[in-house]
Amino acid sequence: MIAIGNDHAAYELKQEVIRHFQNQVFNDFGAHSSEPVDYPIYARQVCEAVLSGACATGILLCGTGVGMSIAANRYPGIRAALCRDTVTAVAAREHNDANVLVLGARVTDSALVMEIINTFLNTAFTHEERHVRRLGMLNDSDIRRLS
Repeated sequence: MIAIGNDHAAYELKQEVIRHFQNQVFNDFGAHSSEPVDYPIYARQVCEAVLSGACATGILLCGTGVGMSIAANRYPGIRAALCRDTVTAVAAREHNDANVLVLGARVTDSALVMEIINTFLNTAFTHEERHVRRLGMLNDSDIRRLS
């Protein structure tokens, strides 16, 4: 199951995503209209669903993707990647084991959004030692002491 959440700026894009990926099962956390909302609420709900294991991955959508990306990455265990192309989506999954994809409705064409989502969902983490090591560094409780 995929957790999906959006703000008002990405409401229409979310509807397109759900229609395009109709074979996927989404848990839609909202927003459920284009009325202005506070994006951190939806980022929290998607992140909590991913962290609890209720959903395997998450997709967050907002105007540029920046706000949702910042909000999502505040949750320990979430590795949210703002992707604007398929190359970044591949790297986010293969190298960073990203578990939340973030997209910007105002800055990425909807056809490309569908390609990015498809790429993200169909790319796996490599489990290469160097990537595992780096993820361990990110999980360190005090990343500032790394040298």
